[in-house]
Amino acid sequence: REREILNLIARGHPNPSIARQLSLSTKTVGNYVSNIFTKLQVADRAQAMIRAREAGLGREGP
Repeated sequence: REREILNLIARGHPNPSIARQLSLSTKTVGNYVSNIFTKLQVADRAQAMIRAREAGLGREGP
């Protein structure tokens, strides 16, 4: 689930949009995002986006 959320972060989606797409509450998405930041050792969304894109996430799929 974290990978799905990170992929959407890399595409520039805000938490409410991610929550709608994945049928989760905004609070749940926020918790996932916080865990992702900790695991990636980043302080903010911009840094997470960079890390995700370096890993090949965030590209538009078929």
